[in-house]
Amino acid sequence: MPPKAKFTKEEIIKAALAIVRSEGFSALTARALGARLGSSARPIFTVFQSMEEVQQAVVDEAKSLYKEYIKRGLSDTPAFKGVGTQYILFSVNEPKLFQLLFMKEHNDVPELSAVLPIIDENYDKILSSVRDGYGLTRETAEKLYHHLWIYTHGIAALCATKMCRFTGEEISSMMTEVFIGLLNSLKQN
Repeated sequence: MPPKAKFTKEEIIKAALAIVRSEGFSALTARALGARLGSSARPIFTVFQSMEEVQQAVVDEAKSLYKEYIKRGLSDTPAFKGVGTQYILFSVNEPKLFQLLFMKEHNDVPELSAVLPIIDENYDKILSSVRDGYGLTRETAEKLYHHLWIYTHGIAALCATKMCRFTGEEISSMMTEVFIGLLNSLKQN
Protein backbone atom coordinates (compact mmCIF):
# COMPACT_ATOMS: atom_id res chain seq x y z
CA MET A 1 0.00 0.00 0.00
CA PRO A 2 1.51 3.37 -1.01
CA PRO A 3 2.23 5.87 1.76
CA LYS A 4 -0.50 8.37 2.59
CA ALA A 5 0.21 11.77 1.09
CA LYS A 6 1.14 14.37 3.68
CA PHE A 7 0.30 17.22 1.27
CA THR A 8 -2.26 17.55 -1.48
CA LYS A 9 -1.25 18.18 -5.06
CA GLU A 10 -2.74 21.68 -4.78
CA GLU A 11 -0.73 22.47 -1.63
CA ILE A 12 2.49 21.39 -3.30
CA ILE A 13 1.75 23.40 -6.46
CA LYS A 14 0.84 26.45 -4.38
CA ALA A 15 4.13 26.22 -2.45
CA ALA A 16 6.12 25.64 -5.65
CA LEU A 17 4.42 28.62 -7.30
CA ALA A 18 5.28 30.78 -4.29
CA ILE A 19 8.96 29.85 -4.66
CA VAL A 20 8.96 30.68 -8.37
CA ARG A 21 7.10 33.97 -7.80
CA SER A 22 9.65 35.16 -5.26
CA GLU A 23 12.92 33.59 -6.39
CA GLY A 24 12.48 32.44 -9.97
CA PHE A 25 12.10 29.07 -11.67
CA SER A 26 15.69 27.98 -11.08
CA ALA A 27 15.09 28.18 -7.30
CA LEU A 28 12.42 25.47 -7.50
CA THR A 29 14.20 22.41 -6.16
CA ALA A 30 12.94 19.46 -4.14
CA ARG A 31 14.84 20.69 -1.10
CA ALA A 32 13.48 24.26 -1.40
CA LEU A 33 9.97 22.95 -1.90
CA GLY A 34 10.24 20.66 1.10
CA ALA A 35 11.52 23.54 3.21
CA ARG A 36 8.66 25.76 2.00
CA LEU A 37 6.21 23.07 3.07
CA GLY A 38 8.00 22.64 6.44
CA SER A 39 9.04 19.11 5.59
CA SER A 40 11.66 17.07 3.84
CA ALA A 41 11.36 16.61 0.09
CA ARG A 42 10.15 13.03 0.50
CA PRO A 43 6.37 13.79 0.85
CA ILE A 44 6.43 15.63 -2.50
CA PHE A 45 7.17 12.38 -4.24
CA THR A 46 4.15 10.60 -2.81
CA VAL A 47 2.08 12.94 -5.02
CA PHE A 48 4.45 13.67 -7.93
CA GLN A 49 6.71 11.23 -9.75
CA SER A 50 9.53 13.75 -10.28
CA MET A 51 10.54 17.39 -9.95
CA GLU A 52 9.97 17.72 -13.71
CA GLU A 53 6.32 16.90 -13.06
CA VAL A 54 6.17 19.56 -10.30
CA GLN A 55 7.85 22.07 -12.62
CA GLN A 56 5.35 21.34 -15.38
CA ALA A 57 2.49 21.84 -12.92
CA VAL A 58 3.96 25.26 -12.04
CA VAL A 59 4.23 26.18 -15.73
CA ASP A 60 0.62 25.08 -16.23
CA GLU A 61 -0.50 27.17 -13.26
CA ALA A 62 1.43 30.19 -14.55
CA LYS A 63 -0.27 29.78 -17.94
CA SER A 64 -3.63 29.59 -16.22
CA LEU A 65 -2.96 32.83 -14.32
CA TYR A 66 -1.80 34.51 -17.53
CA LYS A 67 -4.92 33.31 -19.33
CA GLU A 68 -7.05 35.16 -16.76
CA TYR A 69 -5.22 38.38 -17.58
CA ILE A 70 -5.86 37.85 -21.29
CA LYS A 71 -9.51 37.06 -20.62
CA ARG A 72 -9.85 40.42 -18.81
CA GLY A 73 -8.10 42.15 -21.70
CA LEU A 74 -10.41 40.61 -24.28
CA SER A 75 -13.41 41.91 -22.35
CA ASP A 76 -12.07 45.50 -22.53
CA THR A 77 -12.95 47.96 -25.26
CA PRO A 78 -10.98 48.00 -27.46
CA ALA A 79 -10.13 44.35 -26.80
CA PHE A 80 -6.76 44.38 -28.55
CA LYS A 81 -5.51 47.29 -26.45
CA GLY A 82 -6.91 45.56 -23.37
CA VAL A 83 -4.89 42.45 -24.19
CA GLY A 84 -1.69 44.47 -24.56
CA THR A 85 -2.34 46.28 -21.31
CA GLN A 86 -3.02 43.02 -19.47
CA TYR A 87 0.13 41.47 -20.95
CA ILE A 88 2.13 44.33 -19.46
CA LEU A 89 0.23 44.15 -16.16
CA PHE A 90 1.05 40.45 -15.94
CA SER A 91 4.74 41.32 -16.31
CA VAL A 92 4.45 43.97 -13.58
CA ASN A 93 2.39 41.90 -11.13
CA GLU A 94 4.01 38.53 -11.82
CA PRO A 95 7.54 39.31 -13.08
CA LYS A 96 9.02 35.86 -12.36
CA LEU A 97 6.07 34.09 -13.97
CA PHE A 98 6.28 36.41 -16.97
CA GLN A 99 9.97 35.59 -17.30
CA LEU A 100 9.19 31.88 -17.02
CA LEU A 101 6.58 32.00 -19.79
CA PHE A 102 7.94 34.67 -22.14
CA MET A 103 11.62 35.26 -21.51
CA LYS A 104 13.23 31.86 -21.55
CA GLU A 105 15.68 30.72 -24.17
CA HIS A 106 14.40 28.27 -26.78
CA ASN A 107 16.41 25.55 -28.48
CA ASP A 108 14.82 26.17 -31.88
CA VAL A 109 14.42 29.76 -32.97
CA PRO A 110 11.06 30.13 -34.72
CA GLU A 111 10.23 32.67 -37.40
CA LEU A 112 8.23 35.68 -36.21
CA SER A 113 5.08 34.31 -37.84
CA ALA A 114 5.35 31.16 -35.71
CA VAL A 115 6.49 32.54 -32.36
CA LEU A 116 3.18 33.88 -31.06
CA PRO A 117 1.18 30.68 -31.59
CA ILE A 118 4.02 28.77 -29.91
CA ILE A 119 4.28 30.92 -26.78
CA ASP A 120 0.67 32.03 -26.39
CA GLU A 121 -2.24 29.61 -26.60
CA ASN A 122 -4.55 32.66 -26.72
CA TYR A 123 -3.17 33.63 -30.15
CA ASP A 124 -6.31 32.93 -32.18
CA LYS A 125 -8.60 34.81 -29.78
CA ILE A 126 -6.29 37.81 -29.75
CA LEU A 127 -5.91 37.76 -33.54
CA SER A 128 -9.69 37.67 -33.88
CA SER A 129 -9.98 40.72 -31.63
CA VAL A 130 -7.71 42.61 -34.04
CA ARG A 131 -9.31 41.35 -37.24
CA ASP A 132 -12.91 41.75 -36.10
CA GLY A 133 -12.39 44.90 -34.05
CA TYR A 134 -10.89 46.85 -36.95
CA GLY A 135 -12.31 45.10 -40.02
CA LEU A 136 -8.90 43.89 -41.21
CA THR A 137 -7.90 40.97 -43.37
CA ARG A 138 -6.16 38.12 -41.58
CA GLU A 139 -2.83 39.09 -43.18
CA THR A 140 -3.08 42.74 -42.10
CA ALA A 141 -4.29 41.75 -38.63
CA GLU A 142 -1.31 39.41 -38.23
CA LYS A 143 1.15 42.11 -39.29
CA LEU A 144 -0.38 44.56 -36.83
CA TYR A 145 -0.43 41.97 -34.06
CA HIS A 146 3.19 40.99 -34.66
CA HIS A 147 4.45 44.58 -34.66
CA LEU A 148 2.49 45.50 -31.56
CA TRP A 149 3.48 42.34 -29.73
CA ILE A 150 7.16 43.19 -30.28
CA TYR A 151 6.53 46.68 -28.90
CA THR A 152 4.36 45.47 -26.01
CA HIS A 153 6.78 42.67 -25.18
CA GLY A 154 9.57 45.24 -24.99
CA ILE A 155 7.64 47.29 -22.44
CA ALA A 156 6.69 44.14 -20.52
CA ALA A 157 10.29 42.88 -20.47
CA LEU A 158 11.47 46.25 -19.15
CA CYS A 159 8.86 46.02 -16.40
CA ALA A 160 9.47 42.34 -15.56
CA THR A 161 13.21 42.93 -15.15
CA LYS A 162 12.66 46.19 -13.26
CA MET A 163 14.68 48.08 -15.87
CA CYS A 164 11.99 50.71 -16.21
CA ARG A 165 8.67 51.74 -14.70
CA PHE A 166 5.70 53.20 -16.54
CA THR A 167 2.43 54.64 -15.32
CA GLY A 168 -0.83 53.27 -16.66
CA GLU A 169 -1.34 56.51 -18.56
CA GLU A 170 2.10 56.29 -20.16
CA ILE A 171 1.47 52.71 -21.26
CA SER A 172 -1.95 53.58 -22.66
CA SER A 173 -0.62 56.60 -24.54
CA MET A 174 2.41 54.77 -25.98
CA MET A 175 0.32 51.81 -27.13
CA THR A 176 -2.30 54.07 -28.73
CA GLU A 177 0.30 56.14 -30.60
CA VAL A 178 2.10 53.09 -31.98
CA PHE A 179 -1.18 51.34 -32.83
CA ILE A 180 -2.56 54.32 -34.76
CA GLY A 181 0.72 54.80 -36.62
CA LEU A 182 0.95 51.14 -37.60
CA LEU A 183 -2.73 50.86 -38.51
CA ASN A 184 -2.51 53.91 -40.77
CA SER A 185 0.67 52.60 -42.39
CA LEU A 186 -0.80 49.14 -43.00
CA LYS A 187 -4.03 50.52 -44.41
CA GLN A 188 -2.06 52.63 -46.91
CA ASN A 189 -0.18 49.59 -48.23
